[in-house]
Amino acid sequence: MTSAVGESAVTVPVVSARDRRRALWGSAVGSTIEWYDYFLYGTMATAIFNAHFFPSEDPVVSSLLAFASFALAFVIRPVGGVIFSHIGDRIGRKKTLVITLTLMGVGTMLMGVLPTYAAIGVAAPILLTLLRLVQGLALGGEWGGGLLLAVEYAPKNRRGFYGAVPQIGALAGLALGNIVTILARAIFPAAAFETFGWRIPFLLSGVLLVVGLWIRSRIDETPSFRKVKAEGSTQKLPIATVFRDYWREVLISTGAKFVETSTFFIFATFSVSYAASLGYDFTAILTFVLIGSIIGIGGMLFYGGLSDRIGRKKVFLGGSIAVAVFVFPYLAMLSSGNIALAGAAIIISFAIVWPTYGSLIGTVLAENFAPEIRYTGASLGYQIGAAVVGGPAPLIATALLAAFSGSWIPVALFVVVCAVLSFIAVSFVKARHNEDLDV
Repeated sequence: MTSAVGESAVTVPVVSARDRRRALWGSAVGSTIEWYDYFLYGTMATAIFNAHFFPSEDPVVSSLLAFASFALAFVIRPVGGVIFSHIGDRIGRKKTLVITLTLMGVGTMLMGVLPTYAAIGVAAPILLTLLRLVQGLALGGEWGGGLLLAVEYAPKNRRGFYGAVPQIGALAGLALGNIVTILARAIFPAAAFETFGWRIPFLLSGVLLVVGLWIRSRIDETPSFRKVKAEGSTQKLPIATVFRDYWREVLISTGAKFVETSTFFIFATFSVSYAASLGYDFTAILTFVLIGSIIGIGGMLFYGGLSDRIGRKKVFLGGSIAVAVFVFPYLAMLSSGNIALAGAAIIISFAIVWPTYGSLIGTVLAENFAPEIRYTGASLGYQIGAAVVGGPAPLIATALLAAFSGSWIPVALFVVVCAVLSFIAVSFVKARHNEDLDV
């Protein structure tokens, strides 16, 4: 159903509550599946891949190699963002999301059938790394489309809440991956888990892929893109328009991403490896991450809704300050040797601290760009920021620990630098809560 706009012949869609619910559901489920696939690699990097795909006489070297392959996906994510956002800004958000979800699911399933280094030698880490790059390409395109599916369907006074929903996929995907991994470790003895039990979480991606594709097939194209098509304002080369007219917004978006991505992978990936090296039970640490992630989903929705009332800048800037302060007691508690303190630190990081800006990063970026290049602009800034500090964060943190004789202070200072850079970047963002998105 459409209605006329002004004196032009252009029409804009009238969006029903049912349309919005479907879009939110499709955004949340698709995002959860994508992040489940993506984060599963990070979880297995310290449990399986380091020893069985990147073997070395020095366990630290094996972990560094595993984290290096983890980081490579972030380098390729901007490429995926450019490729798929071009399709999304010219052909549509929905079609692009079907492609990216399929690419991610197939790549993850293939990881589950890969022979190890002991079976095929150096081909094992090469093939694993290539599939990791496929995951990076897929997520590079998925994130922007999943975000816009929610944000472009949102009422103007609830855009922060709606934009938090696809971001929930990060915590939900992390939680789902940890649940499946914990169950697999509980079902199989240690030797059996290292032989074939670890493969089950990757193979389950096939089931999730079918569910996700079915849900997304039932969603219409977003109102913003339908309006762009009706106006004939699609760009022949969106990336060129972004670099010409929106380079400042890309820089701001890249800087805003630093604190969100660095702290997520410090909390979710590095901390698991670090805790294991300190002698904590691996399953216990995964359980704490799981609990924090589940509680954090509620935190994401709360902060998203709060930003609709008081503004996104206030919440985001406050969160950047909070994590710069929190990271010191966080690492002190994690390294204390006390499992209760370590667990409390992990739960607080996901349940309270990270959601303050993790819930808002998508909406803040989307509001920076016009609808005809929004997919490209938001994706580019987001993925460049992730490539610069997100993927390398566990590698940087592990290297800092090794370089400074196990001291966690340099790791904390690394997080502080990221928080300061994001604080500066977001200070330049225009406040747009309660404004129409496409004006």
